[in-house]
Amino acid sequence: MASATTSDSSTRGSRGTSGTWTVVLCWITVMLEGYDLVVLGAIIPTLLKTRHLGMTAADATTIATLSLVGVAIGAVCVGPLADRLGRRALLIGSVVLFSVFTLVVPLANSVAMFALLRLIAGLGLGACMPVSLTMMAEHMPAGRRARASTLTMTGYHTGAVITSLLALQVTDDWEILFYLLGVVGLGVAVIQWFRLPESEAFVKAQKEGTERVPFGELLKPAYLRACVGVWVASFMGLLLVYGLNTWLPKLMNDAGYPVPTAVTQLLVLNVGGVLGLVLGGWVADRRGIKGTTMGWFAVSVVMLACLSVKMDSDLLLNTVVFLTGVFVFSAQVLVYAYVTNFYPAAVRGTALGSASGIGRLGSIVGPSITGALVASGIGHPWGFYFFAAVAVFGFLAVLTLPSRRAEPEALEAAAVEPAA
Repeated sequence: MASATTSDSSTRGSRGTSGTWTVVLCWITVMLEGYDLVVLGAIIPTLLKTRHLGMTAADATTIATLSLVGVAIGAVCVGPLADRLGRRALLIGSVVLFSVFTLVVPLANSVAMFALLRLIAGLGLGACMPVSLTMMAEHMPAGRRARASTLTMTGYHTGAVITSLLALQVTDDWEILFYLLGVVGLGVAVIQWFRLPESEAFVKAQKEGTERVPFGELLKPAYLRACVGVWVASFMGLLLVYGLNTWLPKLMNDAGYPVPTAVTQLLVLNVGGVLGLVLGGWVADRRGIKGTTMGWFAVSVVMLACLSVKMDSDLLLNTVVFLTGVFVFSAQVLVYAYVTNFYPAAVRGTALGSASGIGRLGSIVGPSITGALVASGIGHPWGFYFFAAVAVFGFLAVLTLPSRRAEPEALEAAAVEPAA
């Protein structure tokens, strides 16, 4: 009896240790992604000011767009692969890919090479977030899935805060930001190789022989409404996140704020994002994910509209930017939380990958349109009018989502149902 008790305790201790590594390493991975995807926005004013490689505003828009094209492709492709090959291998490989190509970005000798390296790094970068969110969701009970998603995504905005702080310190020595990320990323990949366990939900599904659901089955009547609503909401949410993180410093500079103040707003925005994620997950698990997400998008409309007004008070400006971060960034992540709660394990990776991948189209459109507005000299205030309108569409998309969680039995029924 004593031996059995000792064995059970040892098993629980082992699971607890592996679970801790899952939480820590997934969080750090998302933090690195947040660092990387904000770094370009933080250095664009410097690149344009110094005319690095002869770069223009149009060139910067192209680089930002191609970076996000890579991210979108990586996000779409990783879901089915993670459901087939496992979460662990895909996450480690993705971290290695974006770390290596981030290291060599400062060595680019032309704008075209700079853009190509960012495109390839984006492939690995895009895979990191959906796999990390899937692993974290499968580590938590269903009743805490919103917090699992928002907790993981605090890493993204923590990375963005670190980038903003470093960008204020290194100024013209922007290359340091890329070298640091590449080295740290490779170090994290080594630790993941030795310490990151495979998802227990994935292993269980493999042992039980659970049939994987093809991507096309998600478009059948039982799930079409959820898919379309999630895709549109994710598109709008990521448009806001990437549009703001890429162009906020430039928009603020165009509004008449000095460059240090403009870059500081990127820091304030992402500090608000971290707090909003903690708050949003807590509220969603208690009040419901759908209703909370709608409320977050609604407040985002108001905050974004307020940013179109030039403010003379630094306190007022910082407050509005902070609240914008609180609501805009967590609204997007709550869409992911809805996905992890709605779909069963057999297809969760595919569903989340498709939501992230299709949403990444928004992350491409956002910086592209905002960049075009900046190049036309009307970034402020029209950039913020545009963002406010996008938040309205995000609210309407969430409004269409089903409220009840999908059950595995329903998914199986949808898979065998003959096409109409």
